[in-house]
Amino acid sequence: MAQAAKAARKATTKALGAAVHRARPLSREGALERLFTYAFSKLVYAQIWEDPVIDMQAMDLRPEHRIIAIASGGCNVMSYMTANPEAIVAVDLNSAHVALGKLKICAARNLPDYESFFQFFGRADDRANVALYDRHLRARLDATTRAYWDGRNALGRRRVNMFSRNLYRFGLLGRFMTVGHALARLHGIDPSILLQARSRSEQRRLFETRVAPIFDKPLVRWMTRRPASLYGLGIPPAQYEALSAGSRDGVAEVLRQRLERLACDFDLADNYFGWQAFGRSYAPGPNPSLPPYLQRENFEALKTRADRIEYAQISVTERLAAAPAASFDRYVLLDAQDWMSDAELTALWEQISRTARPGARVIFRTAAEERLLPGRIPDALLDQWRYEEDASRDFTARDRSSIYGAFHLYTRKG
Repeated sequence: MAQAAKAARKATTKALGAAVHRARPLSREGALERLFTYAFSKLVYAQIWEDPVIDMQAMDLRPEHRIIAIASGGCNVMSYMTANPEAIVAVDLNSAHVALGKLKICAARNLPDYESFFQFFGRADDRANVALYDRHLRARLDATTRAYWDGRNALGRRRVNMFSRNLYRFGLLGRFMTVGHALARLHGIDPSILLQARSRSEQRRLFETRVAPIFDKPLVRWMTRRPASLYGLGIPPAQYEALSAGSRDGVAEVLRQRLERLACDFDLADNYFGWQAFGRSYAPGPNPSLPPYLQRENFEALKTRADRIEYAQISVTERLAAAPAASFDRYVLLDAQDWMSDAELTALWEQISRTARPGARVIFRTAAEERLLPGRIPDALLDQWRYEEDASRDFTARDRSSIYGAFHLYTRKG
């Protein structure tokens, strides 16, 4: 089993290198790219930061639809299945994300009830979760996934112990948030103060007076001028450059604007992304805001449909190249295209267009606000698709995760 996990990690590093590396290894840009590859080769997202409710509205899912989606933390894939599509093919270059996704499928099928499922993934901070894993899940996982969760960290703890110590504080993003909270407190600022607000107006007041000043601190300004400081957000060097180019006041101002949207544009009682950002967990109490896959009313349906999800450690372009023509209805690309060269974008959209059924839809997000594809892929290819500009603008405004510059929806013409 250890050999299987080692091979998966090696495949992760190789695939990420192919996706990210552009510059010569000994150049400054090349060194930053390889540092990002190393950071991104382990667990990054314990929770995905795209709003699955917005995704499902944009996709207009129906029972006959087949979806291919980049999985990341897998919350999106599990949540899409609550809409009852025919099948979902989930792909990711990161073996840790694949292992997390497969664990979620196994848990939905084999944990005894909703309470144990929610305790495992919703709270993810109970010692009993390790016993649940050993009793109900471990023997039902494939060898590679079992090897990952049985593997040990530098302190000798099994990785599955993350579910007894708040999973959402782990992974690259979780640790980035921990450092961010510590940095804020070092400056006398406590981001969790926002969770005490009882209205949107109070949220804005607390943000402007108690949280926003952190972005004016010299240390924060200095840090955000360095691309490596944002690797914890999953932002590679190319994406950092796009963010920098979109703001005359630098990346610190972009981050402040995005955090302001998260803190002020949505009622935090209904926005679990806000709770994760400012409280490092889902809200306590009997009716917290949750991703669809963690909501009680969806558990039984998820339990019976989980076997419709197929996971693979592969790029979306490679997986599409192996698929028959006209075999998918919906495509979920997250922000992966921000990483791609023009040639890679063209190869991806050639495969999307070949495998798309009539009425197909493609959704994705970009770090910057502008459209990504015009001028970068051939017009003859792009002309097969219609950009839904008004709908994209509306979905951007309603995306509760708030960290992206724009949400984009394309539909197949004809």
